[in-house]
Amino acid sequence: MAEELPQSVLFCCDHNAVRSPMAEGIMKKFYGSDTYVQSVGVKGDMEIDGFSITVCKEIGVELARHRTRSFDEMEQWGDDLSSFDLIVALSPASQRRALELTRVFHLDVLYWPIMDPTGLGETRAAKMDAYRQTRDQIISHLKERWGEPRETE
Repeated sequence: MAEELPQSVLFCCDHNAVRSPMAEGIMKKFYGSDTYVQSVGVKGDMEIDGFSITVCKEIGVELARHRTRSFDEMEQWGDDLSSFDLIVALSPASQRRALELTRVFHLDVLYWPIMDPTGLGETRAAKMDAYRQTRDQIISHLKERWGEPRETE
């Protein structure tokens, strides 16, 4: 049975360029503005990935304006991890960092093992397939946790 949506969710991955922005954008599309959703990376040293933008556009999710940021940048900009109800880590490194940063807070950190598609596929078609697989893994986890999408726009 689907759980009730939290008031706020933070998705995290390694660079905030592929998996966590995809999760943020898809969650916003599926469940609307009732939940505050953000994403962050262990590092914020990359731009949003073009393949991520493309495979999300296929399902009506816009990522082109996403600006990557790290946990450290998030803190510098005044966002407090303790203000989130739930952190969902999409990579082992982000899970470790989230647990380290939240050890003094009463805050749930989930780990969803989402495939990193960045090094997969030799051709454009093969790369697109890998990114679609990552997108679909995220969708599967979202639906499993919070039920069918409300498809808001």
